[in-house]
Amino acid sequence: MDRKQKTKNRILSTLCGHSEPVSSGKITEMLHAAGVMVSERTVRLHLVEADADGLTENHPRKGRTITPLGLEEIRVLQTVQRVGYLSAKIDQMTYRMSFDLQRRSGTVVVNTSIVDVSLLYRYSREVCEVFRQGYAMGTRMCLLAEGERIGDVTIPPGKVGFCTVCTITINGVLLKHGIPVASRFGGLLELRGGEPTRFVEVIHYDGTSIDPLEVFIRSGMTNYHGAITDGNGRVGASFRELPSGCREAVVHIGEELQAIGLGAIQDIGLADQAIHGVPVAPGRIGMILVGGLNPIAILEERNHRVDSMALSGLLEFNRLHSYEELPKRLKRLM
Repeated sequence: MDRKQKTKNRILSTLCGHSEPVSSGKITEMLHAAGVMVSERTVRLHLVEADADGLTENHPRKGRTITPLGLEEIRVLQTVQRVGYLSAKIDQMTYRMSFDLQRRSGTVVVNTSIVDVSLLYRYSREVCEVFRQGYAMGTRMCLLAEGERIGDVTIPPGKVGFCTVCTITINGVLLKHGIPVASRFGGLLELRGGEPTRFVEVIHYDGTSIDPLEVFIRSGMTNYHGAITDGNGRVGASFRELPSGCREAVVHIGEELQAIGLGAIQDIGLADQAIHGVPVAPGRIGMILVGGLNPIAILEERNHRVDSMALSGLLEFNRLHSYEELPKRLKRLM
């Protein structure tokens, strides 16, 4: 990217945080404060070009505001810079969660989907079936009412926040038991007769800025309807690597998590051996976890767009309840 384009992008980024018009003089001051030394004349010339491209809007005697097209331009540029961001966020959330397996208290990492209450109620039977057949991260979930907030997400009027436990919670639990976990990728696990066979699509965490399962669900690549009807489908799953010497301990911890509704371990491999076609490094074992966003994908498969955010925040474990309560709780909110 040449110097001129970089300066133009800096100017657009400066306007992003302002809803009111900003003058060229003020933009120049903010750029100087950030270490970008340009003249006000240069800023004005860039703004004239941005106006012509539809990236900014000129408000005479007041300054400029960034347009929706300009915001989209910045989003695309930041995406390239954010490659690897998801891996960093996984590590951060793993360290921040406080859940204690023995005490059964503390915070767990959750995903949040914003959905219409009546719509979720209409498909609640199928959503619950995804949980019941073991294609979800455990059996616990939570509903957030309008106005409630989790992380950077606030539930808007007329909507409900459908929270499911994120598989990163497993990372945090294992880490607190002294077991390091390397999160490799998220993918689509093919099922035949209810049994997992192979990964048919994968996205590595260190090469993306968005959760892989969000991509697969939004792209219509999943098949949860098939999974819950005849056992033939494609469901979201993720792949982890662990030290081979900890296998027995991981199996035991997995059983404890299963007992309290946080079970997500689909399979654990043997030392130095591939699992469902995925090789592992020497001295490591592979572990496959069922995706936390899986239940809400039923709505997407019925052509209802849902805003889902993986790793949206931390939620107290005692706020979670069984998926079996979902229809009753939704009915109270309608």
